[in-house]
Formats: sequence, structure tokens, C-alpha cells
Amino acid sequence: MRKILVMLSSLVVVAGCGGSPPAPAPVPVQRPDRRPDQVRTPPPAAEVQESWHLTRRGAEHEIEGYADRVSVLPGERFGLRVSTTAPRFSARAFRMGANPVKVWESPAVQGVRQPPMRLVDGTVSAAHWRPSLTVDTAGWPEGAYLIRLDASTGAQRYVPITVRSASTAGRVVLVNAVTTWQAYNRWGGRSLYTGPRGYADRSRAVTFDRPYDDVGARLFLDFEKDALAVAEQSHVPLAYLTNLDLKPGVLDGARAVVSLGHDEYWSPGMRAVVTKARDAGTNLAFLGANAVYWRIAMHDRTLACDKERLCRLWRDSRPESTLVGQMYDCFPAEGAYRVTRPHHWIFAGTKGRRFPGMVGVESDKVSRGSPGNVQVLAESPYSCGGGRATHSDSTYYVAPSGAGVFASGTMRWVCALRGKRCGHGVSDRAAAFTRRATTNLLTRFAQGPAGAH
Repeated sequence: MRKILVMLSSLVVVAGCGGSPPAPAPVPVQRPDRRPDQVRTPPPAAEVQESWHLTRRGAEHEIEGYADRVSVLPGERFGLRVSTTAPRFSARAFRMGANPVKVWESPAVQGVRQPPMRLVDGTVSAAHWRPSLTVDTAGWPEGAYLIRLDASTGAQRYVPITVRSASTAGRVVLVNAVTTWQAYNRWGGRSLYTGPRGYADRSRAVTFDRPYDDVGARLFLDFEKDALAVAEQSHVPLAYLTNLDLKPGVLDGARAVVSLGHDEYWSPGMRAVVTKARDAGTNLAFLGANAVYWRIAMHDRTLACDKERLCRLWRDSRPESTLVGQMYDCFPAEGAYRVTRPHHWIFAGTKGRRFPGMVGVESDKVSRGSPGNVQVLAESPYSCGGGRATHSDSTYYVAPSGAGVFASGTMRWVCALRGKRCGHGVSDRAAAFTRRATTNLLTRFAQGPAGAH
């Protein structure tokens, strides 16, 4: 939907380092006669506490790149395709989470300015770029990673990659919503929302064979990073996947599945896998709003959604509320979050019942298709766009299998984990509230079907 473009353009401000990080060990410069596609990575270095932040974005195309795999198993390799105007660049891998840490860095690589993007049937692609670097993940722990590309001129960008879990049995599964990242990716001037002449000129399909826009990890930083940190601080057993990894059998034995802050684009296969898991007793948590909205098709590394004939809203056939417990209602949403069932176990140990700014920028509420036993834990009235009176709901229901399903009903739940740094009038009290509630949720869900306890 066009709605998020305005919001996203203002959400991310790249943070500088909070002090001077330790200087990395010198790395050898790649021999000039070595082609970039011949570069192989050294063994993983010991974990180093080095700042993962960007300190200088540089010019628009000074450095940028993408990975040829969205996720890999530990020990597998993936390729980086990098374009830069700098004479050299290097790459550093940071495992994100409660304590972001550098696990690897490359030698310096000869910089290459790759050819311009290609436009094929309205889809922007950089699949024709030559490989720059092959990365071996031997020794890397499972988790969500940012590869930071560092040009010799000082410019920097991120490339996200997930080292996925080989098994999810007995664990709480955190799912990166990479299809939503790609749907909103404006690199090359087109996304599923806009093109050179606006919405009518948008792409009807987008590919993972291109860099991400802005800093290179815009939606991960906005909607997922802080939830990963809280999950790791909870000390429950965790597994890591992207939503492209939601294939038959991958959730067998999982204790819970966590959809993070903005998880809008779901294929029938993704939904079938998560629904089957719920029906087998796997708990579900939706920490954002507007989840399971567009019914997409995946063709290898291409996401197809024309939003006209072939890609319709899930609610046109199977309302998302039958899975989530509620469905998307409003943009732009702006209001205070109001707890109505303070004694529910999810809110145990929290303080406060009203939190300004926590409802936004999209919100959900109980709607047709919501399970008959759904409980509204928080009901937050406000005016949608300053006009239509409506409300946002946080909901919980128990499936016949005993699985518990929570939905926050607001896209600012994860943002609120940052407290005042979220903006929008969100306070540090909201951070304490959401962190405790999220931890309660993960701790209970990690024990098995929540309705059985």
C-alpha cells in the first residue's frame, strides 16, 4: 500500500558510533591482478566487539550490493555482488541481536563499478552484476546478520543475510519478513508501490537480485532489530528463519513462531505452513500490524504481486483474521495504547495502562473472521487519519490445538521497545512495558502450547 512510503522515508536515521570502536586489525590488499570473482574469504575471525553502525553513507551509488542467497545454513557459502566507485572495498559481517558482534571480515577487494540496472517488464534487476566476493559462513552462529560494505573512500552500506536454523524443534522461531522488505525496496526507482511516474508506474514484480535502498537494511532496522535483541535477552531457545524458508516441515516441533514488526506479504505456501504449525500446537505471535495482507506468488527470487488481478488481498478469500486474530484497519493511525485486561498473564509485572504514541502508523482490530474466543487485551480508540473513529486491538486466542496466538495490533510495538528513541511521543515507560510483555510472551510460548498451561 502506498501508505507506508511516507512513513518509511522518515523512520531511519543512521546512527553514528557511540564512541570510537576498536581499530580493526590491518587486512591485506587484494593483488591488482586478482579478479573480484576470484576472491575467497579467510576463515572466520574471533568475535570482535566493533561498532556495526554506518558512519558515512556516501553518495547514492558510491557503494552498494546484494547477496545471491537470502538465507544460508551454517557453513554454507553465499556470494556478494558489489558495485562501487571506490578503488577498493572490504566487507564485515555483524551478527545482530542482544549484543551485535563482528564475526568476520574480508581482505580488501578491487572495486568495480557494475553496469546499470536493467528493467525487464517493469522489474528492476541487477542479476547481471558479476560476483565480487564469496563468503564462507563456517563457524558463524545462527542468526540475523548485516554485512557492512566499507568503500576505501569511506562510504558504507549494509547487505542483510540470515544464517538460518537447520532445526526449529523445541525453539521459538524468529522470522525475518524479507518479502515485505523487498516489496518496499525502491532501489532502481521502482517498488511494488511506486515508479518514475508514481503508483500507476510501479513494478508488478520485484526481485531479490538487487541491492536494498537507503542504508541497505531499512525495514530490518525499523521493524525487527530491537525485537531480536529482546528475544535473545529472554534466554529462551531461539531459531532463525526468513519467511522464504517457511516450507513444509520447517516448523515441525517448533514451540512458537514470531512474526516481527511488518509482515505484510505472504504466499499461500507460507500461510499453509504457519497454519499447520498452529494446528499442531505451535504458538504464534504477531508483533506488528497489517500482517498476512497481500496474497503473493514467488517464482525463484522474484516476488509477483500486481495488486490487480493475480495478487489480491487475503481477506478477499480467507481473511487474515482467521490466523492472526484480527486484521488491518487503518493508516495513518496515531493514538495512545490503552490496556483493558491488565491482569492477563502477558501483562504480568508491567506498570501503566496508557502509553501515548504507541498506536501507529498502521493498526489492526477484531473483524470478521476473528475466532469466537478471541480476547481483547488492549483497546485503543483514536481517529483514523484525523477523521473516522476507530480503535486498535491487542488480541489473544487459543486454537483448538492449545496454541496461543497473540497480535499486538499496532506497528509501533517493536518501535516502542526503543522508548523515546522511537519518536512519536513514545516514552521510556512504553519501552519497559513492551519489553516485559514481550518477554512474558516468549517465556510462556517457549514452554509449549500456551493454552495448555
